[in-house]
Amino acid sequence: MTIKTRAAVSGPLPETVWDSAPPFSRPRPWTELEYLALETNHLVEFSDGHLEVLRMPTRRHQQIVLCLYRLLFEFVTSRHLGTLLIAPFRVRLWPGKFREPDLIFMAAAHRAREHNDYFEGADLVVEVVSGDASDRERDLVIKRDEYARARIPEYWLVDPQMETITVLTLTDAAYIPYGIFRRGETAHARLLTGFTVAVDVVLDAALA
Repeated sequence: MTIKTRAAVSGPLPETVWDSAPPFSRPRPWTELEYLALETNHLVEFSDGHLEVLRMPTRRHQQIVLCLYRLLFEFVTSRHLGTLLIAPFRVRLWPGKFREPDLIFMAAAHRAREHNDYFEGADLVVEVVSGDASDRERDLVIKRDEYARARIPEYWLVDPQMETITVLTLTDAAYIPYGIFRRGETAHARLLTGFTVAVDVVLDAALA
């Protein structure tokens, strides 16, 4: 679920009401600097001056993310390949657009694009697709287009509902499937040569 912070009432609210409301509920355009300075325990993304407040992830979602993180972290760190982070952390796709992928990998060669508050793009991102229709559209359609526009070379989609891991690689300006892996199969990366993971292991992490 995405809640866009546009005005829901007519006229300004009393200052005392704003003081007790979450700061991102204010119906006004935001700047990048204001967004980056935002302090909240909510998952908040930024698009063209507006904040998008995301629903909190489920236990199943988080266990899948953590399973993949552990596997990727061991692979990446043992080979000194770069930096791997887990959400929430901001990725600036282009001026005015920030997303918070579930997992973010930046190759060591691109360390100059790493900032303390956000990364300038990424080399590989992972999203675990939630079950809600709006969440599925965001991950499967909207973010696919956005990550391609941002020139992120590889995008993994873990879909518990369809029981698949889809690995997308950037060709020209769009993603094409490098592989759609199902139960009983082993997913493998193109960017991180040699990284593989059994689909069953990832999907069944939620049952642990």
